[in-house]
Amino acid sequence: MRRPVSLLFWFLAIAALAAVSQGVREGVREAGRWAPDWVPGWAPPWSPRTPSSTRPLPRGPVTGRAWVIDGDTLQVAGERVRLFGIDAPERYQDCRDGDGQDYICGRAAMRALIGLIGRTPVTCTPLEHDRYDRDVALCMVAGRDLSEAMVRAGQAIELARFSRGRYGAAEREARAARRGLWAGSFERPAEWRHRHGR
Repeated sequence: MRRPVSLLFWFLAIAALAAVSQGVREGVREAGRWAPDWVPGWAPPWSPRTPSSTRPLPRGPVTGRAWVIDGDTLQVAGERVRLFGIDAPERYQDCRDGDGQDYICGRAAMRALIGLIGRTPVTCTPLEHDRYDRDVALCMVAGRDLSEAMVRAGQAIELARFSRGRYGAAEREARAARRGLWAGSFERPAEWRHRHGR
């Protein structure tokens, strides 16, 4: 036969564990972290893909030498910046040219952006943050909008839902002239990323 003290101890221990477990569950649910894995687009708040809504935007434009990461991403003054309103092929994305030959269009886009910038300082004005916590910015080189220049060269496509048609004319011109991506066939970068789990 068990002693009454022993039974009381186990009863209190189980009750305490149940209370702590319930509190943790409610705290997690309130923090927005209680969501099933199958919810589209859901990521835990500690994920690098979750936007940092509390991070303030810089007070003004940032100017400096730029390092090109890929066809739509720069590093300026130590900050990683995504070019506003466009999407360029990923670094290792391949496309087909006008002759039906494969080529790495991501590298072609990267080279095009390097050529547009040269050694000229870049001025980027942040507009918002993306889900990777990068600044999305309007970037200029000697008064020239880099996003527009990339679209006009056919090395990037417009993201009209973000740009609100700002680069529509440049894209139509590139398509009509069969420049860059439009000379052959390509998969939209967002579709390529989805297919490759990026």
